[in-house]
Amino acid sequence: MRRSTKALLAIVTVAGLATTFLQAGADAVPALAAGTTSAPGGALTHQGGAAPTHQNPMALALPDGQTAASCADPTVIRGAGRDRNWYLYCTTDALTASEQNPDGSLVQHGVPTYRSTDLTHWTYVNDAFPTKPAWVGNANGIWAPDVVYRAGSHGSAGTWYLYYAASDTPTATAPTGGGSAVGVATSSSPTGPWTDSGGPVVAPGGRWEFDPEVITDGGSTYVYFGSYFGGVNVRRLTADGLRSDPSTERQIAIDNRYEGAYLMHHDGWWYFMGSATNCCNGALTGYGVFVARSRSPLGPFTDQDGVAITSTRVGGTPMLAQNGNRWVGTGHNTVVTDFAGQDWIVYHAVDRKDPYYAGQATYTKRPVLIDPLDWVRGWPVVRGGAGPSDTVQPGPVAQPGQRATYRASIATVDVPGRLIRSASTSFDGSALPPALTWTREPAASTWTVSGGAFRWQTQAADIHPPATPLASVLTEPAPRGDYVLQTTVAVDTPATGDGVNYVQGGLIVYGDDGNYVRLTSNSIFNTRQTEFGKEVSPQPAGAPNYGNMVVGPVGDRTTLRIVHRVVGGDDRYTAYTSVDGRHFVRGGTWTADLGSSPRVGLISLGGAGFTSTFDDLRVSTVRTADSAR
Repeated sequence: MRRSTKALLAIVTVAGLATTFLQAGADAVPALAAGTTSAPGGALTHQGGAAPTHQNPMALALPDGQTAASCADPTVIRGAGRDRNWYLYCTTDALTASEQNPDGSLVQHGVPTYRSTDLTHWTYVNDAFPTKPAWVGNANGIWAPDVVYRAGSHGSAGTWYLYYAASDTPTATAPTGGGSAVGVATSSSPTGPWTDSGGPVVAPGGRWEFDPEVITDGGSTYVYFGSYFGGVNVRRLTADGLRSDPSTERQIAIDNRYEGAYLMHHDGWWYFMGSATNCCNGALTGYGVFVARSRSPLGPFTDQDGVAITSTRVGGTPMLAQNGNRWVGTGHNTVVTDFAGQDWIVYHAVDRKDPYYAGQATYTKRPVLIDPLDWVRGWPVVRGGAGPSDTVQPGPVAQPGQRATYRASIATVDVPGRLIRSASTSFDGSALPPALTWTREPAASTWTVSGGAFRWQTQAADIHPPATPLASVLTEPAPRGDYVLQTTVAVDTPATGDGVNYVQGGLIVYGDDGNYVRLTSNSIFNTRQTEFGKEVSPQPAGAPNYGNMVVGPVGDRTTLRIVHRVVGGDDRYTAYTSVDGRHFVRGGTWTADLGSSPRVGLISLGGAGFTSTFDDLRVSTVRTADSAR
């Protein structure tokens, strides 16, 4: 990226998922005449005119004529010198459902590598790891590659570094159980062969040492790593890039929230992008990317609300979230900058209509997508805020001499229109409105209406049948057509501390106990987060019934909003949250069939001993407005 100070150490980086190609403040690739490019192998050809269009997912051509089904945790980098190709690396995974081992399991490819000249059509080259390094062991995975290039000095050839996560390592007596780690291999070519360093860059430490990301700033090179168990951390790398210094470690993000960190520099700020929730949950995958920024690559990083990503009430503004089309689970990103200066986000997703490998009931495919990354008032948004695309779109200017056809436009947001008074309440008086009725009415001693608030003790129950007990639900009939459902809630779990896992209060759109969406202020281990969940039943054998995503931060009082729209026959439910009741962040969208007579209302559940206090329940029509942020 031409704006990045990653250039200071002459490193070209695809930070764990990203790309940067600067050398000492200038392009690492010498300029060619306008309209020239290179074919595979570096032969120059002429390429002008408009940049080609593209349609997600990217096409990954295999030697047998098939298309690869998956490219999770993608990272992309441009070739060095006169090589005008782009290179794509994916986590270890199956490429197709037809390539099977004798036991019927799918063949795993160790970091499959692809080449492209247009950033959308790719050709398989090889596996970076046809065999696994001895210190990793054959029983363990090689995940989440991050490729960087270090230019040689005085005209000497440069070196490519492939950082990776080892999912586990051997012990002295067993092939697994030693703990996850970060490793690195080097090569004189972006397609290998790769020589492993023989040991960990970040050694096992009793936590998840996943998802390496490497950047350079101010003469120092850093490796970011980590996941839900242990959080995201950073260390300084040694001068040779092969080891890290444990004494320099700093926490970047709290545990139980982020993985797949990606760092980029833009207009004087460092931006942290991290993915949250379950990456691989079939059609109920709610994975998404969040952003925070800092003047220093070492943090502290805060979101648009000023909330730190190290806070127990975790910060992070939604940046890439599913929008109701075929794509769900949009996450683990990298960023590249094309020859027109336009940033593009590359990430994996799940096709909710075709989530699994054929014949594999629970093995989630994660194809790779690309969309433009725009900047609005100092913050990145995908396609002007519209999110992932599933139709033909203008493509990147992947070669010099091409003409850009993408033009950014800022997406509108849905906001409340006219208040539907018959369905809304501010909880005045001492009784619930007659329109609100109970499913499994709780004891009268567990709730009160007074002082303009509804206080409801959290229940030691949930709504995930066949598990029991089932929690109470307070609802009224949903309006016909499009509408906005909103409440402001405070759940009195302590602001810090563990031991109150999944205690929550908030909104529900309820078809029945096995079919609903809900948006709550939730305790998730040691964190407090807003969670947007979806329950579906029945499901095929082995498939999940519940999926979740997270939205904006939790406040002392958090305003939760669900917008329902019918689009193309699908019922779409989109989450918004706010810590002040005025400035909202938009989260992701679930599509859900909740039957012909869904109901809307409130829940307070997940564990006993606390109280959800609701200021109101507001139901409105929908109108569109320009984005406030």
